[in-house]
Amino acid sequence: MLGVEHAIALLDLGASVVITDVNEKSLVTKFNSLFNADNKDRLFYKVMDVTSEDNIQDVNNWVSDQMQTSLQRLNVTSLYAVLLHRSDQLLGPKGEALSQALEKLKATGMVQKIGISIYAPVELDLVMEIMPFDIVQAPFNVVDQRLYTSGWMQKLHDSGVEIHTRSAFLQGLLLMDPASVPKRFNHWLPLWNEWHSWLIMNKISAVEACIGFVNAFPQITKIVVGVVSYEQLQQIIMASKLDIHPDWPLISSDDERLINPSCWNNL
Repeated sequence: MLGVEHAIALLDLGASVVITDVNEKSLVTKFNSLFNADNKDRLFYKVMDVTSEDNIQDVNNWVSDQMQTSLQRLNVTSLYAVLLHRSDQLLGPKGEALSQALEKLKATGMVQKIGISIYAPVELDLVMEIMPFDIVQAPFNVVDQRLYTSGWMQKLHDSGVEIHTRSAFLQGLLLMDPASVPKRFNHWLPLWNEWHSWLIMNKISAVEACIGFVNAFPQITKIVVGVVSYEQLQQIIMASKLDIHPDWPLISSDDERLINPSCWNNL
């Protein structure tokens, strides 16, 4: 966890704060002094996971209560957006009530926008007909290019939907030197060799390449990254300002065992 002095530095660098159900309480407890009038606009969005959906009798009240609690903890009147963590919840028996509850948050001004976080573009085939989302957050990197190759990146952009991408570093795998890549990923050794050879040939760091690749797609509105230090964020921000247009390495993969971190424990 970052210290308060580092968190202030991150805000000074222009970082936004992304709030999730997992870290919200500890974040507010440690950094409550940061959320003042000067940086409340940095409270970007809350990722909501309706984990106890089956036990919720009134979905609308539950969603409203969750948001009210978050706003009170953070001492703000609204957030930029709320994102639903799991798209399949919209397909369940309470999906319609959930979508209505999210839309009500927007109508009442608790949030400016509503969105969804997905793991794979195929989820959008099922949920985009259910409700109009303002934001879609999805994984995207030089290996996992499904958002682009599926055609959904352009569709969302053409529809005016904000595209926020995460996993630019593929959970850190793309930043590791070859000797540090865990042996369970040896199946993709040719991919790692190609990646690192390309970095050396182009004289570019892994951070610069990962951020530069995502930045090369003008359809993408924001890149979501996690940092544990002031220095890390400085490095990422510097990389984001570089204007690089190399011939990117051809290392994209649709292999779920590689691009879906939830599969890694089974390797």
